[in-house]
Amino acid sequence: MNDDLFAPPAGAQPHQPLAARLRPQSLDEYVGQQHLVGPGKPLRRALEQGQLHSMILWGPPGTGKTTLALILAQHVQAAFVTLSAVLAGVKDIRQEVERARERLAFGQRTVLFVDEVHRFNKSQQDAFLPHVEDGTILFIGATTENPSFELNNALLSRARVYRLQSLQRDDLAALIDRALASEALAGIQLAPAQREQLLDQVDGDARRLLNLLEIAADLAAEEGGVVSEALLKELFRDSLRRFDKGGDLFYDQISALHKSVRGSDADAALYWYVRMLDGGADPLYIARRVVRMASEDIGNADPRALRLALDAWDVQERLGSPEGELAIAQAVVYLAVAAKSNAVYMAYNQARRFVREHPSDEVPLHLRNAPTALMKAEGYGDEYRYAHDYPDAFAAGEDYFPTHMVPPSFYQPVPRGLEIRIADKMAQLRARNAESDWQRRDADA
Repeated sequence: MNDDLFAPPAGAQPHQPLAARLRPQSLDEYVGQQHLVGPGKPLRRALEQGQLHSMILWGPPGTGKTTLALILAQHVQAAFVTLSAVLAGVKDIRQEVERARERLAFGQRTVLFVDEVHRFNKSQQDAFLPHVEDGTILFIGATTENPSFELNNALLSRARVYRLQSLQRDDLAALIDRALASEALAGIQLAPAQREQLLDQVDGDARRLLNLLEIAADLAAEEGGVVSEALLKELFRDSLRRFDKGGDLFYDQISALHKSVRGSDADAALYWYVRMLDGGADPLYIARRVVRMASEDIGNADPRALRLALDAWDVQERLGSPEGELAIAQAVVYLAVAAKSNAVYMAYNQARRFVREHPSDEVPLHLRNAPTALMKAEGYGDEYRYAHDYPDAFAAGEDYFPTHMVPPSFYQPVPRGLEIRIADKMAQLRARNAESDWQRRDADA
């Protein structure tokens, strides 16, 4: 674990990645995140006032978390020490804290930077707490995951969370200009059309942009320094866009797909569906979520939606790509334009709450089966009215809830799609119940 591990050495070194050679040395050179480091913004104010504090930098890959931490440390002339949450343990933490204590005795503060801090378990995270509390270290953690779910509350209470955003297209274009003007890429030619191709591919990730540009430049050096369209197509051929199959971006995109379907926007639903496929999402996972959408947001307003979603899932399992993906697209579009109802979803949740909050009442005798003579003697099944023996297969006035329970009304159909007819039918049946003079003999027993 070295001090100033990320500090660029004097003079460019060929073995260093382009991203390291172009790393900015001050906030004025830093690209993006103006909502944090722009004039009058939180981090710049903290630095100007000499009040650097422990923090969590939360954002997608390639948004400048490590670079920002290094600039902050350099600004206050603190030693910059890094730990990788993938490789380090509590022993490493204690060693670095002891070194920080020695530096502090000579008047130098230490910024302890932990990359992928969400990978530390609870005991490892707890190991930082007393040393953050007493000022031995300035703790800066970097994570691509939501700190609310991945970090201990105790650590979060001692560190301010800053959300970094994907870099905007203008920021990335400025990076390309800086790279092309550097000695590292001297003589490399990138036409406007190829520049746009490159910007389209990197999804706001500066490190990815510079890595791709460096590879393209190496290949172009063999072709007179020209980064051609054919070269970029070959470079991008097996390159997926940014998509974390287990992280925030994954759940953000499936949430956007679900909300687009719920909001009846077929075009937006298709966009997010294809975005997920483009990023490497498993079509079977998407198919399973589409089934959920059919029950949660369409329900009985259009029961065909559930069948279509299940059929699409089946096609994906049987045929794979691309036939299965097209079938899922068909289901996504159908669900988006179908009549919407969450009545079943709401009724189901209400019934679950009701059951949790009420005692487990016995099943009334008339609803119990009586397969043995003893059960018949005990009155099981007595006075049960077989619905099919009555007009319209409806035994008016019958009660199917536990004795003495006031019948709750969980399911409230919405005035859309098939549920209009369902509501009419339910109203008719309730009216017939109200008109019935049937009364079970033991109703007051």
